[in-house]
Parts: sequence; C-alpha cells; structure tokens
Amino acid sequence: MRFIVRILAGAVALAVAAALIGGISVGPGTTSERVLTLLAVAVIFGLVNAIVRPIVRLISIPLFILTLGLFTFVVNALMLLLTAWIGDQFDLAFEVDGFWSALLGALVISVVTFAINVILPDQYEGR
Repeated sequence: MRFIVRILAGAVALAVAAALIGGISVGPGTTSERVLTLLAVAVIFGLVNAIVRPIVRLISIPLFILTLGLFTFVVNALMLLLTAWIGDQFDLAFEVDGFWSALLGALVISVVTFAINVILPDQYEGR
C-alpha cells in the first residue's frame, strides 16, 4: 500500500511540475494516456532516486560539504534529467528541456512531495 501511495504522490508532484514549469511537459494524448505516462514516469523517478541517487550523493560528498548542502538541488535536477532520458528510452511522452527546467522542476517536486507527506497519515509514510 505504501508503494502505491508513493507512486501516486510522485505522479501528482510530476504533474504539478509539468503544469508550473514551461520546460517540463507530459506529451500529447488523452487524459488517461497522460495519467498513465505520469504513473510510469513516477515509477522510473522512484527507482532512479532509490538506486542512482545514493551512489551520486556518496561520490559527491565533498561538493555537499563545500556548498553547505546546496549541491543537493543539482543532484535532484540531474535525477530528473536521468528520469526523462530513461522515459525517452521507453517512448514515454515526458520531456525536460535542459538543466534549468530540471532544477526548477526538482524544486517543485520536492515541495509538492513534502506537502503530500505532511497531509498523509503516518501509516503511509516510510517511518
């Protein structure tokens, strides 16, 4: 159940980012096709954050220390770009147009995900 809630929260966060940031788009199609695309991208985004992100964070510890943690935003943007690239390999209609769009999108996704985690009851959180 927790996995499904996390995927849905990720899909909502990606939809909000696509709606607010001009450089992030979910391709053409019917509403149901766009929802399925968002759900698939949310699964990819979750896997990227679970597998690749810890490795990148470990390798870049000196940059985290040097920038007092601000490098986290760069890592989040890179994870969003990687997600868009992987989605493109699966012919998903999800695009991120460059680093700055990814940076702003990662910020929006972080804020929306945080807000959803605050709203959800504790039984759905990973604690």
